[in-house]
Amino acid sequence: MSADKIKKAPDYSSYAKKYAESRPGYPDELFKYLSSLVNEHNLVWDCATGNGQAALSLTEYFKKVIATDISSEQIKNATRHDRIEYKVRKADESGLENNSVDLVTVASAIHWFDLDKFYKEVKRVVKPGGVIAAWSYHVGYVNPPFDKLFKRFFLDVISPYFGTGAWLVDEKYSTINLPGSEIDSVNFSVKVNWNLYNLLNFIESWSATQEYKKEKKQNPVDLIIEDLNRLWGKAEKINTLRWPLFLKISRL
Repeated sequence: MSADKIKKAPDYSSYAKKYAESRPGYPDELFKYLSSLVNEHNLVWDCATGNGQAALSLTEYFKKVIATDISSEQIKNATRHDRIEYKVRKADESGLENNSVDLVTVASAIHWFDLDKFYKEVKRVVKPGGVIAAWSYHVGYVNPPFDKLFKRFFLDVISPYFGTGAWLVDEKYSTINLPGSEIDSVNFSVKVNWNLYNLLNFIESWSATQEYKKEKKQNPVDLIIEDLNRLWGKAEKINTLRWPLFLKISRL
């Protein structure tokens, strides 16, 4: 694989529908906690909204959500809501007014940004005392009983096919320093109750899976499907999977 290829952030446009159908949501407790950190709840900017998972949850706590994404296909497949206004925008060119935003959220995406440019935009649009929160989970580090299989699959097979920004995810965002004063975070996790088909669709939605298929002309899932079937049981069986979230929060 060429260095140029792995340096690029993924373009989810060609499989935005699969992305929207297969990605797990985030716990409501997370959004309740974030809303408690700001005094006003008029406007939140959900940057790199994807299919609007976080934006939809934020409508419970804010009067209006501006949800932006660079991909028009992602916006096309995003979940609609009266309180959400979707826009195709770059992360560092939101089009929002100065000092207008109470909270900025970035769910599983800040590792793809030009951080200096994005932080400049955040400082421009966030009200004094407003908050920025960024979080993600590592697809290779699910809780037991699937942890060893996922970790081996990630490290030995799929890792080289993620873009460079994914290295920040490998570091659990420990090297990301948001603008403003850091706020101690609380532990949350993503939880799903899935059958095997749901899990396979999730793996298919990874940018690295798509890159692997382009390069190798085969599906990387084929390398683990035997072990996965043995761990899972019947394909229709519902199993619970959990991914710990790592969360960075700062007040401007």
